Amino acid sequence: MGGGLHRTAPINPHLAVTHEQGTYPPVRLAGVSVDLPRKLPSLPESLLPREHNLYRPRHSSRQRTALVAATLFFCLPALLLVVGVRPARFENRDLAEFPSVTDGWSFFTGLNAWADDHIPFRDKAVAAADGISRGVFQEPPPVVVRRPQEPGGPIPLPSGDPSLDQPDPTAYVRALEGKDGWLYLGADVQQACEPKIELGEVFTRLNRLRTAVEASGRRFVLVVAPNKSTMVPEKMPAKYFGKACHQQATEAFWASLTARTGALDLRPALREAATRAGRPIYTQYDSHWDHDGSVVLARRIVDAVQPGTSASWKVEPTKVVERFGDLATLAGRTETERFQAYDVKPDGVNVRSHILTGDEAEPQRSTQPPTKGVVDTKVGLLGDSFTYAGTQFLVAGFTDITVQHMRALVDDPFRVGRMFAANDVVVVQVAERNLTGGINAVLNTKVLEAIESELVKAPR
Repeated sequence: MGGGLHRTAPINPHLAVTHEQGTYPPVRLAGVSVDLPRKLPSLPESLLPREHNLYRPRHSSRQRTALVAATLFFCLPALLLVVGVRPARFENRDLAEFPSVTDGWSFFTGLNAWADDHIPFRDKAVAAADGISRGVFQEPPPVVVRRPQEPGGPIPLPSGDPSLDQPDPTAYVRALEGKDGWLYLGADVQQACEPKIELGEVFTRLNRLRTAVEASGRRFVLVVAPNKSTMVPEKMPAKYFGKACHQQATEAFWASLTARTGALDLRPALREAATRAGRPIYTQYDSHWDHDGSVVLARRIVDAVQPGTSASWKVEPTKVVERFGDLATLAGRTETERFQAYDVKPDGVNVRSHILTGDEAEPQRSTQPPTKGVVDTKVGLLGDSFTYAGTQFLVAGFTDITVQHMRALVDDPFRVGRMFAANDVVVVQVAERNLTGGINAVLNTKVLEAIESELVKAPR
């Protein structure tokens, strides 16, 4: 009986309904004995006549308000999508994709990541949280990813370290604040500590790709872009969650990378460039290197394809450029950085560096006449954001190069395989964190199968 038994007025016997449900003894209300009906109504309370003292409206005004609020809460993101508001990709990664129904129970666990990423104005909310936290409470906001279990103990802290003013870290963060205001990508730590694929298997799959390319009669060059935390460790905070496993995983990765896969190790050349510049060549608010690092990448790839080619290069400074720091954006802030741009003259006279135009989602091809300091062969390069930070220097070193973004492997790995098959040399550039974490698409076995199938069709 949904209506309750407390009544303040006599029951009108003319409004009783005849279907018998049960009997109840008299009750006393305000000192007056009242007989309850011996037959209860068979209709729902909301359908009884308004005069019936068991009548209850289906929804009160408060219930309607709550329903409207709930509807707006759950449907507003979808409505904003309809009118053109799209979730911003402001973190240093792609937005989570909607999980597949073929994933089994993982479909339900994957919904959280997708829903979090696709909330409209999420980037504005993060920025507002950062502004309030720093402006009102004078401290950075807690940008927690999640809290796994890890044993730890007290760590001695050097003076001037910002982590002195923070409680002991108990979770991974998206943007890790280091010394002197330097920011680091939290994924560097988390992916190293919680890899999706064991390191030995990562090397095995990279070698599978090399074997497929070389078996087709083509040359293969693998190059790994080191993490900022690897190249500028002196600005890292003295304490952060996952420090022990992060350092251990980083050391194990670099100790075995070249021997196990034949990959180019850029670290010595990057250190030399930093020494010449008199500063780190990874910037304060971004997870990538500046143009000095991009020039190092271009020269190493050119010389890997044809040794000694870049010896004739003349790299001249031009203007100072600006960019927004991706880590500052991740932390909800807006920070711009200034660094030196360059012209590359492979023959020492003529500028051959130039910005590629067009959609990064599509393969971008650049051709030029042969000259000194330029490799005269067809090259297909698959790279990530480190490659795209300085493609203008890469195109300077080849007569024919096609550059494709790594995300194309997710959209259509067969297309990437055909791009490889159209060239004589295949170059793959991958960020360290995506290999230590085992999350790069090039490690996916189905992707490897797709590439293999296209290369087999077009042997050299």
